Amino acid sequence: MRDAALLATFDDAGREIAGGSLLARDGVIEAVGATRDLPAHADRVIEARNLVVLPGLVNTHHHFYQTLTRNIPAAQDAKLFDWLVTLYPLWARMDAEAVRSATAIAIAELLLSGCTTASDHTYLWPNGARLDDQIEVARAMGVRFHAARGSMSIGRSQGGLPPDAVVEDEDAILADGARLIDAYHDPSRHAMTRVVLAPCSPFSVSPRLMRETVACARRRGVHVHTHLAETRDEQDYCLQRFGRRPVELAEELGWTGDDVWHAHMVHPSPEEIVRLGRTRTGVAHCATSNMRLGSGIAPLRALVNAGARVGLGVDGSASNDGSHLLAEARQALLLARVHDAPGAFSAREILRVATRGGASVLGRDDIGALAPGMCADIIGVRLDTLAMAGAAVHDPLAALVFTQPAGVDVSIVNGRVLVDGGRLAGIDLETLIAQHARIARALTAQSR
Repeated sequence: MRDAALLATFDDAGREIAGGSLLARDGVIEAVGATRDLPAHADRVIEARNLVVLPGLVNTHHHFYQTLTRNIPAAQDAKLFDWLVTLYPLWARMDAEAVRSATAIAIAELLLSGCTTASDHTYLWPNGARLDDQIEVARAMGVRFHAARGSMSIGRSQGGLPPDAVVEDEDAILADGARLIDAYHDPSRHAMTRVVLAPCSPFSVSPRLMRETVACARRRGVHVHTHLAETRDEQDYCLQRFGRRPVELAEELGWTGDDVWHAHMVHPSPEEIVRLGRTRTGVAHCATSNMRLGSGIAPLRALVNAGARVGLGVDGSASNDGSHLLAEARQALLLARVHDAPGAFSAREILRVATRGGASVLGRDDIGALAPGMCADIIGVRLDTLAMAGAAVHDPLAALVFTQPAGVDVSIVNGRVLVDGGRLAGIDLETLIAQHARIARALTAQSR
């Protein structure tokens, strides 16, 4: 990539290079710097004179399957527990084709919005659907993927929130997690696929499953993930059922540390924030979803200051209702300012959360920055657009956050160009959308 209007590395020195260039080979960055200091010839040259170039963004929490149930009228104005109860019956009708279609749509949205590495958390697997279906789609589309094997085991008859029809046997959950690690997990540097073990939440799994999951993960060297401290209803549930606040319960079950990350973390106490930071526990901040469901505002500045590993997540495609990671960065910036002060985060800080922060949450030191030895995951956003007028000339990097969220002009993952000229390369998006619409209609038609 040659002659970027601005190349923002997000490396340890925070270098920003006007007229910068980058050389990558076999999916790995070899050199970053001024154009004159890099080789003049390459197999492919991408001219970047009108682009601001930065590392691919990292999405630390998503529910791909929910693209099928966005904007459902009965769930438009509901808080989390009511929203879930409304949608569980629709999700129970999904099959492998539905999960594959939803995954493709979510990944397409993410790629066009600047995401190059994504973690997804699907926690119900009806009608023969498996995590394998998502992994196959992610590999075909070329995104770097942390596939979370989610699960629910405590149905309504046992005091949980989900209907019994969508929960699984705990021994079967644990066995499938081990199978997936053997089949797909790649612990090596520059890995394209990693497996995560991810029981859904305190109100849908047992303490036994939480304990055995984290023990298995630590034996096998994989990370764990769950939802935690998202709503006041969850807090009340945990106090009534377990006599513990959500963070206290997680600590008791071994769910803290640098191999753990929690989605949301809207309602930790000040003392819990300190402990999360001390243990380097990860947090996926999902600003838009938290607003959409009225869950509250996560204490982003306090979590970062305490030392917690914090990244961004677009969260559920039906509680956002989109998969635009650059828009999520803007929402996170603005919401932090509402919560604290106008200077709570700068544009550069929030982009660092979206890149280096997300990499840290996923346990990676090979993504999130443009530097030799790092993965060739690179995005470029045009500066000569209407939304950038009057902003790009002053501070092109900050303009990505302060102006209307843009789509990327180019996205490269593992050295492969996946978005070119603002369009997905080699993907028939029209057909994907038509297939997805057919499946979404069928899911809701069954309830009428």
